[in-house]
Amino acid sequence: MKLIDVTAKFQTEDQCLDYIEKMRWPHGEIGCVHCGEMGHISKITRESKGKNQRTRIYQCTACGKQFSATSGTIFNDSHLPLTKWFLAIALICEAKKGMSACQLQRHLGVNYRTAWHLAHRIREAMQEGGVLCGVVEADETYLTRRKPRKGKPYVKKENTDIILGMQSRDGNLKLIPVKDTKMAIIEPQILKHVSPDATLQTDESAVYWIIGERHFPGRHRKINHSLSYAVGENHTQHIENAFSLLKRGVYGTFHHVSIKHLGRYCNEFSYRFNRRGEQLGMFDSTLRNLTRGEALPYSKLTSPISA
Repeated sequence: MKLIDVTAKFQTEDQCLDYIEKMRWPHGEIGCVHCGEMGHISKITRESKGKNQRTRIYQCTACGKQFSATSGTIFNDSHLPLTKWFLAIALICEAKKGMSACQLQRHLGVNYRTAWHLAHRIREAMQEGGVLCGVVEADETYLTRRKPRKGKPYVKKENTDIILGMQSRDGNLKLIPVKDTKMAIIEPQILKHVSPDATLQTDESAVYWIIGERHFPGRHRKINHSLSYAVGENHTQHIENAFSLLKRGVYGTFHHVSIKHLGRYCNEFSYRFNRRGEQLGMFDSTLRNLTRGEALPYSKLTSPISA
């Protein structure tokens, strides 16, 4: 859903609640979120304003418990209006190179901590499974804690983060932070995310050479980058383009990304890249994941990295 459509369609809390209800109960029959009872639900409408701002409450006649359209979702314990939640989802889904917390803060009129927490909760919902099929390009890239200055290309290894990228030629992308480029780390990720029937396309790294011999016999193409970047269909240009987009976002939009949260940023870029051109579907799938997923507490985001 485009940003202009979101601002026009969701101007009030009731409009947002209507959309969440249609998403949770597409057949129109409200079901109890506690006992699962369908149909035997009574509606309670609040007229006086109190501490609970939800104006639409349901009560199950079977178990007697009350609930709302946001009960059991990430929106239930949020003090942020649903209109701002919907606008934040649209902004992050439409930002090709990402949306920083500072920019989100300015757009929504909230403080920085709220914007930062909000953005990470939306990124947490941008996850997907599945394996890559067809011709799958695999490579890794390095993100420095600071963008290298011109004329000073050398960066110490301890100041870099490594991203393993896999992309099928049909466009699906998967970006995963890894600790090292050793066989013991790269091989399990390749086997997890690449179909065993796929054709693996890589450079001539010894790690990929061994992986190709073990798991993709006769279906492993290698390009020698010291001689050429592409020979017909033998290239890794697609995954290199995806790396370029990720780096533009990290260096140009976020400026600094902690290794602790790097996985969420990779999920965000992969999720958005795989749904480019499908704005309505991206907004709906993100919102649906937020209604089903567990809340990401602020304490977990700010806790130190475990060894």
